[in-house]
Amino acid sequence: QVQLVESGGGLVQAGGSLRLSCTASGSIFRINRMGWYRQAPGKQRELVATTTGGGSTNYADSVKGRFTISRDNAKNTVYLQMSSLKPEDTAVYYCYTESTDWRLSTWDYWGQGTQVTVSS
Repeated sequence: QVQLVESGGGLVQAGGSLRLSCTASGSIFRINRMGWYRQAPGKQRELVATTTGGGSTNYADSVKGRFTISRDNAKNTVYLQMSSLKPEDTAVYYCYTESTDWRLSTWDYWGQGTQVTVSS
């Protein structure tokens, strides 16, 4: 079992910045991918950004150039630096990880979510 603890959400004005962080702990042999998804009211959960252990990154088109994902492998922590925020970025942001346990089974885990609200 893996636990994900998120922090950093909040209320910010349009054009502002926020930084989210998420730390994984528990039965972890290897973290394959970590990242962030978001879900706005009435919409499906969507990819924001993910990163692999090797440093490859993937971003949604809507956040490219504004958001930066980074990862501290030693701390099993992923960060999302969000800049030039827009009201349409308002959503609950969920941390995600695909990790392999000591039995070499791979699992997906989700955090509890952190609210990001961008006012116009």
